[in-house]
Amino acid sequence: MSASILFLGLIFGAIGGVYAFYGRRNYSTPHLVCGVLLMLYPYFVPSVILTLLIGIVLTLIPVGLSGGWF
Repeated sequence: MSASILFLGLIFGAIGGVYAFYGRRNYSTPHLVCGVLLMLYPYFVPSVILTLLIGIVLTLIPVGLSGGWF
């Protein structure tokens, strides 16, 4: 694992922790699911580019659903 993947995993894991906490507190399933996925996926993705792209998509899904984008 490179330092970039570890750093991105830390950032997206922190965002996932906030999403999971918010989802559990407010009974919001998209926030909870995306939060757990954001915390777990960096362990299974070997590429920096894929880590970044998947993290951005998973971060924007609950925001888009709350904002009415989807």
